[in-house]
Amino acid sequence: MKTLILFKQILALTFVIITFAAYGQKDMLCIGAHWTEDLANLKMKEFAGSWNDLRSWEERANMIRQGIIDGLQIENMPSISEEFDPVVTKTHQMDGYIIENIYIKSFPGFYITGNLYRPMETHGKHAAILCPHGHMQDKRLKEDVQKRCAVLAKMGALVFAYDMIGYADSKQVTHKVPIALLLQTWNSKRVLEYLLSRPDVDSERIGMTGGSGGGTQTFILTAIDNRIKVSVPVVQVSAHFFGGCVCESGMPIHKSDHHQTNNVEIAALCAPRPLLIISDGMDWTKNTPIIEYPYIQKVYSLYNAEHRAVNVHFPTEKHDYGYSKRSAVYIFLAYHLQLDTSKVPFDGSIQEDFVKVLPEDELRVFNINYQLPKDALVGDNAVMDYLDIH
Repeated sequence: MKTLILFKQILALTFVIITFAAYGQKDMLCIGAHWTEDLANLKMKEFAGSWNDLRSWEERANMIRQGIIDGLQIENMPSISEEFDPVVTKTHQMDGYIIENIYIKSFPGFYITGNLYRPMETHGKHAAILCPHGHMQDKRLKEDVQKRCAVLAKMGALVFAYDMIGYADSKQVTHKVPIALLLQTWNSKRVLEYLLSRPDVDSERIGMTGGSGGGTQTFILTAIDNRIKVSVPVVQVSAHFFGGCVCESGMPIHKSDHHQTNNVEIAALCAPRPLLIISDGMDWTKNTPIIEYPYIQKVYSLYNAEHRAVNVHFPTEKHDYGYSKRSAVYIFLAYHLQLDTSKVPFDGSIQEDFVKVLPEDELRVFNINYQLPKDALVGDNAVMDYLDIH
């Protein structure tokens, strides 16, 4: 199944390759398993040899960060006001938390759809957590996402689970649109800014976590936006695998005419903020304890912050965001975002039994009473033409 999904993602990237070839950027794309594991090992040693102290690392870090910004063309996005125009289409009263089916404005004519999980308590300021997801139709609506968000909300966080473009309620463009990586990163930025605009959110307690493609979204936004205070990319940080989908490697964020990097270094741009990397033995993160994590630890050592970068590895597990992985994430986020673990049952680990998993249709944003707004841009070309980014 994993091989089939990866094959489909790489097929989608052919559309992007053709597009960027027209602009002479085809050679700048690093797609899928761009390097072998052996070559990636050598590349990590080469990268490590390019810096030897905090000053030289930060010079490299600034170059990598600017490479992401330039590759995304994010500075060409339209200037917009802080108006998000949130619309809640349904509210669910749950056990210790509330779920809102919600959409907000990303930019004029383009909307972000999702579910906002929030604590019952309305007093004071709360931590907030962005929860992007990976590649699966209707993934936001699935049991594992519902449980993750519910537990974090009951512990005291506002949690925004939002759609990948082209999935669930986000159907204004297809997922293979050539600027998918830009649109998803921009959407994440807007979700962050929406949460920060709320009077019930503490701007110093902002976390982000996602699995697989959601992990890619997590380390990319964390790399370019220091308002993310705690970062947890799950089963995605790899030295040799650059992401197999247009939304991960379809724009030249890893390479330019003057630099080369990979997702390990992008994840390391989180330093010295708290970072938890979850890896497993049955996908491209199988080498994390011996290749990727030591490099990241070396970066954190420059800030005397080794204790803030953690790797939890599951050598016998597969590519997912299953209960064992969620258990580790709950503890890490609770500690660094000052969440209240006493609000949820604990029996050796945080339990999820209290979570009532809702039918998927209950969590959909659009229904017979709430339709996509009339000003919505519809179609890949319509959105790209509006932005004038191709």
